[in-house]
Amino acid sequence: MVCFKFHTSLYKVDFPINTLLHILVFLAGLALVIATLFSAISTFVLPRAARSRLNHFVFGFFRKIFEIPLRFTSTFGQRDAIMAYYAPISLMMLVPSWYVLIGIGYTAMYWSLGVQGWLMDFRLSGSSLLTLGLAASDNFFVNILVFSEATLGLVLVALLIAYLPTMYAAFSRREQAVNLLEVRAGNPPSAVEMILRFNRIQGLARLNDYWSLWELWFADIEESHTVLPALVFFRSPRPQNSWVVAAGTVLDAAALTLSAVDTPISAAAQLSIRAGYICLARIADYFQISYPVKPRFPDVKISISRDEFNAALDQLAESGVPLKTDRERAWIDFAGWRVNYDFTLLTLARLTMAPATPWTSDRAPR
Repeated sequence: MVCFKFHTSLYKVDFPINTLLHILVFLAGLALVIATLFSAISTFVLPRAARSRLNHFVFGFFRKIFEIPLRFTSTFGQRDAIMAYYAPISLMMLVPSWYVLIGIGYTAMYWSLGVQGWLMDFRLSGSSLLTLGLAASDNFFVNILVFSEATLGLVLVALLIAYLPTMYAAFSRREQAVNLLEVRAGNPPSAVEMILRFNRIQGLARLNDYWSLWELWFADIEESHTVLPALVFFRSPRPQNSWVVAAGTVLDAAALTLSAVDTPISAAAQLSIRAGYICLARIADYFQISYPVKPRFPDVKISISRDEFNAALDQLAESGVPLKTDRERAWIDFAGWRVNYDFTLLTLARLTMAPATPWTSDRAPR
């Protein structure tokens, strides 16, 4: 084997030539660094939904860790207090995970260039990545790698700092609508209660404006919660609130209005439902959740029973809400709307451990 050798005060540097092992190790280290960098880009920079296996592993690993103390809880409040830390901790652990992988990748590249010993290679890699200045090299090629590693370390920190305000801005927009829903639908929110309050206070005609607002909300959730998927697991400031429950409440209220309430057909309500089930489906797609495609009732059943539907209509009728006379037709129409989002709604309620709410998380599969 032919080598070029020279000494520095800190390292003896060898440049093996025609050594297949060193070439393979260098390429493997480079591939690991590139793959990790692409994971960071897909998380912080890329303005579209892009799955990262590393992110999936980190969040999945910490989900299993958090499920351990959940076994010793007896109330939802205790479970919510624990799970409130799940998404923030998992998100923050992405950066150390990237640092470890990049450090390993550069250690492999330094070793392939002949820096003395794995321990010294690791020390040089860690010093460069964390910009500590504890180790250095006088070799030109090694220094190129040192400078590139130090740059990546600074870039990752800068990306995280820029990422957090964007994420919390999206979180704030989401939670503002969720909090306002309590005024219109009670706590826990209910589709029936929402229709009753509009009928009693604002008038059912005002619902059209409300459907339009939630159509925009669904579009915002679809974009933000697929580009920034950690938001899916960020819990509301109040334990009894949940973005999944809010989505289900509005969708059910729109479906009830269209199917059973004797008012003019609302295009805004139809568009809001369509925006809602597309939103939930896109989020389910990101997490690779299988769901019925273009389901049709009664070929695909829904989780709401006919008795529950009739009880809801009885409650509306007792409070003076004008209803359509044909309940059979109303049931078929309601089920035809609900079947579009029933499965994804319940699955996301389970995934996010949403608080128990009628017609949503109270029947989510466990």
